Amino acid sequence: MVEIRKCSFCGSNIEPGTGKMYVKKDGTVLNFDTGKCYKNMVQLKRVARTTEWTEKAGQEKAARLKAAEKKE
Repeated sequence: MVEIRKCSFCGSNIEPGTGKMYVKKDGTVLNFDTGKCYKNMVQLKRVARTTEWTEKAGQEKAARLKAAEKKE
């Protein structure tokens, strides 16, 4: 059975046989679906929750909006 992986940066599903696996010196395994995600996380050291097009940024924004609605 094939294991479905998620991109460590943007959160999208990675099809079997595609993508890039990056292993850090401490043994942490990062999976990336595109070169764009790899470059943003490893080379440019960007944080996923502050990058607008990622799934994590969308979740953060939704949480902020929900919290703002509760305050009102």
